[in-house]
Amino acid sequence: MKNNLADSMCLDIYLSNLSKKEYKNVSENLTIVEHKRMPLLSWDIFSNIFHQNMFETIKQLDLQQVLSFAKKFEWNNDLKQAFEENDYEALIITDAKQNIIWVNKGFTTMTGYTKKEAINRTPRFLQGENTSLKAKKNIEQQLKSNTPFKEVIINHKKDNSSYKCEVKIYPLYNKETTHYIAFEKQV
Repeated sequence: MKNNLADSMCLDIYLSNLSKKEYKNVSENLTIVEHKRMPLLSWDIFSNIFHQNMFETIKQLDLQQVLSFAKKFEWNNDLKQAFEENDYEALIITDAKQNIIWVNKGFTTMTGYTKKEAINRTPRFLQGENTSLKAKKNIEQQLKSNTPFKEVIINHKKDNSSYKCEVKIYPLYNKETTHYIAFEKQV
């Protein structure tokens, strides 16, 4: 079957390059053979590779943006390592007072809020009636400790639906902590 299929494909290529007159002369001697059609699997492969490449490109763009902030604010953190170690959907950078200065596109996808709606607000605007008081207090205490930490919290999207969010927060520092970065994903 494989040889017949390969021969058929070669014949198709050959016939497609003939002029109308040449094709008419040859076509009288052709026998049409029906082959069972196979599903197109290469699109699945292409689609998977395309999505993986897009994901990696977006992650690289996020890293470049964060590195530009690192240069501006002279942070001493190893941000490349932080990106390698953390799986995330959304990124948030806040100043020391926890006012948001930047979010990535994944933030909008995850929460429904645009960058413009998030800038100059604290991440607390995502909290709501389903947010645990214990989780809020844990985050507050951990921020004071000035060490990286992880917390799972219930946040609320723009449409008011709630979602469980794993947040990994790193203090960003030069001589002292000036900002925080949060790697967030739904769990």
